Amino acid sequence: MKRKHTMIQKITKMAAMLLAGIMIMAGGFLQTASAADSGTPIYASADLFTDRDLAQTADLSEAEYITVTDGQDIRITEAGVYVLSGTAANATVYVEAADDVKVQLVLQGLQMTNTDFPCIYVVSADKVFITTAADSSLAVTGSFRADGSTNTDGVIFSKQDLTMNGTAVLTITSTENGVVCKDDLKITGGTYVITANSKAFEANDSIRVAGGTFTLRAGTDGLHAENSDDNSKGYVWIGGGSLNIVSGDDGIHATSTVQIDDGEITISAAEGIEGTYVQVNGGTVNIAASDDGINAGQKTNGVEVAIEFNGGTVNVAMGAGDTDGIDSNGNLYINGGVISVTGNSTFDYDGTVSFTGGTVYINGQQTSSIPNQMMGGGWGGWGGRGGNDGGFGESGGTGGQGFGGRGGRGGW
Repeated sequence: MKRKHTMIQKITKMAAMLLAGIMIMAGGFLQTASAADSGTPIYASADLFTDRDLAQTADLSEAEYITVTDGQDIRITEAGVYVLSGTAANATVYVEAADDVKVQLVLQGLQMTNTDFPCIYVVSADKVFITTAADSSLAVTGSFRADGSTNTDGVIFSKQDLTMNGTAVLTITSTENGVVCKDDLKITGGTYVITANSKAFEANDSIRVAGGTFTLRAGTDGLHAENSDDNSKGYVWIGGGSLNIVSGDDGIHATSTVQIDDGEITISAAEGIEGTYVQVNGGTVNIAASDDGINAGQKTNGVEVAIEFNGGTVNVAMGAGDTDGIDSNGNLYINGGVISVTGNSTFDYDGTVSFTGGTVYINGQQTSSIPNQMMGGGWGGWGGRGGNDGGFGESGGTGGQGFGGRGGRGGW
């Protein structure tokens, strides 16, 4: 069951803080004698995925095999498993099935390049699975054209629920977005190498990542979930996988909640993670940012504006200038985990801070209190020589540890 942060939860946290003690100001730092109660995950993985979502291979016993050819569209209208292979230019695989039908597309060495339209277009179905069984590649090289009133802007474009899984590599190149889903997008396995001028993955209702290996280079956002119509939607959940994101704007962006329970996440972006409520419960997150490392801002009224750390390891290295490592336009809750922030302004929060557990390092020094706005000491870590293949390189600057410049091939 999905659990939203409500006003009652907000009041509960505030009451816990008042009962535990009074915060005192000393030496420019906000000393915390109490904190919010220990946080619990907002979403549970068992509620987010079905067994079929999590299966990385398809049952091919009754599969239909299709070979694509140049200029020939393929239209799938019935439930079933379809194995797609071959090489084609300017062809589209359409899924146009009834709204109670499930369709599974198995990519078996599929190579498609289109000029102005999606390679895979899910128009209607209950749900579609895209499963990689052998390395495949999809690309759109020119400006996307609309389908009537539908602005198709992704190499894979789905109007319905979409699950991506598998055991092989899917390479996507796009002049706009890589994968667009107008409903819930789930990714549970496979390897994805996406280069997109706009977003790598975009969804309306949610992006849920349970596994997989991702190398994403996006002109705007790496993962982007946005829903302005339903306060409970537009969220990103990550519970596994290895994500390496280089993006021009946000590494991960959500209208409502960004929740990280596990996984290995490396981000180089203007802003690393942005949402209304950002919760880190586990995993390892490395962020190099030129604006804010982790930012919580009011994008919906459905959840509290806050950042919450309950576990995991988070390393944030900030560029010079008007930047914040951890920036909450509301409250900040640190209940557990290891958080290391390097920069001029390491913490910035408009509400209150609660620090009851975990370990916090500011510019390489462990601290028992959380500063606010430009009190973090000397800057370090944005410079230096980049690592190989897009990894973090040597520490740079002065005043603390930090990640080096972004290296490797094909960087923005």
